[in-house]
Amino acid sequence: MNQYTYRAVRFHRWVERKAEKRISYRDILADRTDSQRVDKGRKPMQHLKKTSQTSGVFYGWYIVASSFFILFFNAGARFSFGVMFKPMIADFGWSRSAISLVFFLNMTFYAGSLIVAGRLYDRYGPKWVIIISTAILSTGFMLTAVINSLLQFFIFYGVVAAMGLGGPSVSLMAAITSKWFEKWRGLAISIALTGNSLGQFILVPLVTIVTLRHGWRSAYLSIGLIMLVVNIIIALLVMRGDPDALGQGPLGYRRKKRKGGGEQHRLSSKGLRDLGLRDAMHTRSFWLFIIVMFVCGSGDFLVATHLIPFVTDYGISPVTAGSMLGWFGLMSLAGLLVAGPVSDMIGNKMPIALTFLLRFFLYLLILKYQTLGSFYCFAFGFGFTLLITAPLAVTLMGKLYGLAHVGLITGVITTVHHLGGGFWAYMGGVIFDRTGSYQVAFVLSAIVALAAFFSSILIIEKRHRVVS
Repeated sequence: MNQYTYRAVRFHRWVERKAEKRISYRDILADRTDSQRVDKGRKPMQHLKKTSQTSGVFYGWYIVASSFFILFFNAGARFSFGVMFKPMIADFGWSRSAISLVFFLNMTFYAGSLIVAGRLYDRYGPKWVIIISTAILSTGFMLTAVINSLLQFFIFYGVVAAMGLGGPSVSLMAAITSKWFEKWRGLAISIALTGNSLGQFILVPLVTIVTLRHGWRSAYLSIGLIMLVVNIIIALLVMRGDPDALGQGPLGYRRKKRKGGGEQHRLSSKGLRDLGLRDAMHTRSFWLFIIVMFVCGSGDFLVATHLIPFVTDYGISPVTAGSMLGWFGLMSLAGLLVAGPVSDMIGNKMPIALTFLLRFFLYLLILKYQTLGSFYCFAFGFGFTLLITAPLAVTLMGKLYGLAHVGLITGVITTVHHLGGGFWAYMGGVIFDRTGSYQVAFVLSAIVALAAFFSSILIIEKRHRVVS
């Protein structure tokens, strides 16, 4: 056997062994190409890849679990504001509009941080974005625990804490999860975002008890410390930005064949180029969705901020009101579990439209009846709609514009959502101080909910092209 025959036999045996494992030579070359596509400065985590393959668990599910726990504690931070509302008024004598203005400022800076966090995530990945954001957020909460004036409240809660909220946010966690899945994308995002629902359900009543027993200062300090420890550990040990960092593809991803032979790497839907923010802004669907998300945020944060003050005005105890806000969060879990799979089957815009139709009737309910039963029905129903747009916003933007710039686009969309939330939460306080009730705020909310319903219907749910 000469040298060339010997090499041919060895190559033939090697191919047979690979065939038995159902691994083709072309697949091996493709995997090698994927690993070479890792950005400069980002080393493939080979030990994590081997662990994932050995255990048979796709690494994207670890990303889902990490996002879940980050959002679990982040929800306690975001929704604790309503719990502190009246205790801070009792200590300092501030008006509801003054405290609501602090929340408006917080939402404004939070909205800006979402754009910055989305851009940095698209460029550098999520790990250090989450770590730095969490450090800023925790610092803001711990400083809020020692305030003695309204100005300090504006600075520490309204500005510092808000600048850190964008990193461990719902929109960023949804964007991270979306890049790990093509199959079951809606379901995976929904599971990750259930951390927000369970966090609100479990932590808000706990924060209420801590506030009643030890004061709102201890509550803010505890939240800041817990988030600092949990988020940094998860970000360092688990969080990765996309499958390419591990030499993998998204779950359910298959390479497509070129007509002339060979393979091509991932393309966006229907082979079209992904649209950036500027291109998306030239489409009508983008602006319709902007309206939808502004109205969505206005309802979310009006209720999250003023539900406890509202129901306690009618004689409901603070503990019952805190429990009601907790159930408000838990019901958002049901909405998430429904929204993801339904969007995979029938699309995104119809579930979003029905969300606002339901809200319209809930506003009518609370305007007509002010009893314990009606308050619970309102909290349950509104809670069900609370996070439906969170996974659907990401999947809808990915469907309309592709995934290459999904972090930035959803960051802008969510910025508008929180600007609407902060503005309307503030106006809720102003309306109460001027009229002595929240009735006018709920009437106006019902009207804009109908506007959001029709705006959702008019969105063209298909892949958009670059407008020349």
